[in-house]
Amino acid sequence: MTNPDFVYTVYIKTTPEKLWNAITNPEFTRQYWGNENISDWKKGSKWQHVGIDEQRTVRLVGEVSESIRPKRLVLTWADPSDAADKSQHSRVTFEIEPIGDMVRLNVIHSNLLAGSEMARKIADGWPRVLSSMKSFLETGKALNTWAGQEYACVKPAAKGAAA
Repeated sequence: MTNPDFVYTVYIKTTPEKLWNAITNPEFTRQYWGNENISDWKKGSKWQHVGIDEQRTVRLVGEVSESIRPKRLVLTWADPSDAADKSQHSRVTFEIEPIGDMVRLNVIHSNLLAGSEMARKIADGWPRVLSSMKSFLETGKALNTWAGQEYACVKPAAKGAAA
């Protein structure tokens, strides 16, 4: 049994290209997420969510299902220990739409197993990550994304210029 889709919509004063880079460029993701998203972002390619710790811990894995720069990115999403078991993979869709001088970002996380650890983590994680990304793109400063979390996997976000 799966949970209902997790849907998060945020409006960001940026461009679609800058937002795309904020999602796909490891140098930017490390600044507001505290991890790096690594791939060539082509359909069928593998992707990894890698920690910035000394061990470069792989935290998430998946495949790029769809990639239409800078409008839409669809990924499978799994814990590395579940990489071989496709039934454990969920799906994340990033929809990027320009609206005037801002961009609407819809993040849809679907196919989550009801009651799973992944469902618990993303319910808290996505609002934190997307809030930090919005702050980073609009001000050049990320939030301390994982403040107060016992499963925090990163150090506080580094300061840096906007994407």
